[in-house]
Amino acid sequence: MVTSEERLKILTLVQEGKITPQEGIRLLEALTKSLPPRSPLIQPVIPPPPPPMAPGGPRWLRVRVTDTSTGKTRVNVRLPVTVLNAGVKMGAKFSPELGTEQMSEILNAIRDGEVGQILDVYNDGDQEHVEVLLE
Repeated sequence: MVTSEERLKILTLVQEGKITPQEGIRLLEALTKSLPPRSPLIQPVIPPPPPPMAPGGPRWLRVRVTDTSTGKTRVNVRLPVTVLNAGVKMGAKFSPELGTEQMSEILNAIRDGEVGQILDVYNDGDQEHVEVLLE
């Protein structure tokens, strides 16, 4: 069974430059294909394709989650915008409090060619500070 740890390992290899984004996509697709067939009643959710990028727009999507009580970074992931779908899915797993509205903001910012911090959320219940940046 495919775990989120396996997916995270692949994304980390892409981030570190040990494999190309295209190789990472192929590996993620291979993991997905190795899953057992699903019941016909359950339809998989297919994410929308990445928006077309503005010329000179952002090249990287960074998701950073910081513990507000200690100030230590829990998650700091930087992904190429070209693997956006996987990055958005991963960000949603690390920060389930981000809803579809915030994800739409991220996609629109990329489409519009924005650079810089596009999302800044404090979750007092979990003592987390979630930042999404386009670089």
